[in-house]
Amino acid sequence: MPELPEVETVRRTLIELVKGKTIAAVYIHWPKIIKRPEVTEQFQDAVIGQTIHDVGRRGKFLKFFLDDYVLVSHLRMEGRYGLYKDSDPIDKHTHVVFVMTDGTELRYKDVRKFGTMHLFKKGEEELDLPLSHLGPEPFSEHFTVSYLSKKLQKTNRKIKVVLLDQKVMVGLGNIYVDEALFRAGIHPERPSNELSDEELIKLHHEIILTLSEAVEKGGSTIRSYVNTQGQIGMFQLELFVYGRTNEPCKVCGKTLIKIAVGGRGTHYCENCQR
Repeated sequence: MPELPEVETVRRTLIELVKGKTIAAVYIHWPKIIKRPEVTEQFQDAVIGQTIHDVGRRGKFLKFFLDDYVLVSHLRMEGRYGLYKDSDPIDKHTHVVFVMTDGTELRYKDVRKFGTMHLFKKGEEELDLPLSHLGPEPFSEHFTVSYLSKKLQKTNRKIKVVLLDQKVMVGLGNIYVDEALFRAGIHPERPSNELSDEELIKLHHEIILTLSEAVEKGGSTIRSYVNTQGQIGMFQLELFVYGRTNEPCKVCGKTLIKIAVGGRGTHYCENCQR
């Protein structure tokens, strides 16, 4: 599933492609993707004639700012957007097509059909699910060492499980939790409330630094991720532990291990993360 760096990269490329374009028609080939409103015809009627003024991001969600509405889109596992000419063939995995007045088409493809779209009146998008329950952005002023400390001190859940909880903070998924924990020298199974003040400061720093570096590299292409212009991310070349099971640690040379933590595949170095 795309995490914060990948979604942020998609957001930036989408702005270049669709900002200022006006929607002339919408074709929905897989209605289950539209979660709000429940009637797809209402969704179509609402967005037709609307201009895309900006594209934002909240955690792993994209936000399309229209004249009167905000379209909240989650890519899930395989979702992707692309801008096409109206003459380009539509493949079988294209489920939503936004036809623009200039003849181009913003197409949403999703092999697994797990993606979602919610339409809200502008200003109401944060008042209900899927955005209302989300924690702070890791790059925001609200994500402080003090905030992280208070959240972790309240629970004895394993630190990896807590960092994956989008109610605690948004944007982190399996890749970047593993990477941040390695950089901070913290074992993924450590009870959250046992971290020292020094470890909390280090973890807070490494979460922000890891995500920042990943955004600069365009995210990580592990399986199928590409940005809206079809370009892969390059941060996978910088990964210390994720996806490197049985390979030597880049720091100490010890063989990296993969275990399950909270039902998620977890990569770590038993020497660097005691």
